[in-house]
Amino acid sequence: MADDFFERGWTTFGADPQVLDWLDASEAAARSAINDPAYRQWHRCGGTWFAGVNALANDETGAVAGGPPLGGAAVRFAREMAGGPFDWDRAQVSVCWPGYPKQGEGESDSAFAYRRKRDAAHVDGLLPVGPERRRFLREHHRFILGLPVGPADAAASPFVLWEGSHRMVRETLAAAFGDRPPASWRDIDVTGVYHALRRRIFSECRRVVVTAGRGEVFLVHRLALHGIAPWRAEAAVSERMIVYFRPESGDPAAWLRVP
Repeated sequence: MADDFFERGWTTFGADPQVLDWLDASEAAARSAINDPAYRQWHRCGGTWFAGVNALANDETGAVAGGPPLGGAAVRFAREMAGGPFDWDRAQVSVCWPGYPKQGEGESDSAFAYRRKRDAAHVDGLLPVGPERRRFLREHHRFILGLPVGPADAAASPFVLWEGSHRMVRETLAAAFGDRPPASWRDIDVTGVYHALRRRIFSECRRVVVTAGRGEVFLVHRLALHGIAPWRAEAAVSERMIVYFRPESGDPAAWLRVP
């Protein structure tokens, strides 16, 4: 499985009793976050998306108050792939509703078109900075672990990725950063390189729609280009909720260079 994960940049795991137990204990806290005034800023795209970064009140084991630690086959595999011990971050609670995406307040026409036509595809950690939204490496996640809360529905704004893109991202950024010390990478503007890289990935990599339901898990390589597909009218559900864990390593060199 490890060879397949590192070749494709993602994998899925079937429904797991430990994940189901965790969801049963954690769903109420996830739903509470959606209506928490402290997280009002995470309601985006005209009210069709709750981005919910770090909105789940879990501890370093992944557990919410009174619930079990996050466990199961996917978690064991993720720990093996991470190359060392780590604590879980506070999870993202991502929710989409019918109509996603609507154009958000302050969102440019070009950004909205990119969201609709290219799933707002991005590489985590390369953040837009300043009014000109120049891209800099500011976060160093170990991986993306997705836990769907509801049933699988490929029409309900699923997670999408470009298979094999993680290898292209590594190669391109390694050349862009060159021999400069990793501590300096956060100040290197990679905007042009990043935009050209995305265009190349769209041309050369297969777009994959990841459909998984409650109790299943998907694991995505930290360097993979990924996004959210628009909601389609034929969706059989009224919401799509996924809880994401993206533990930080704090190590830019490891972010780029380890498998």
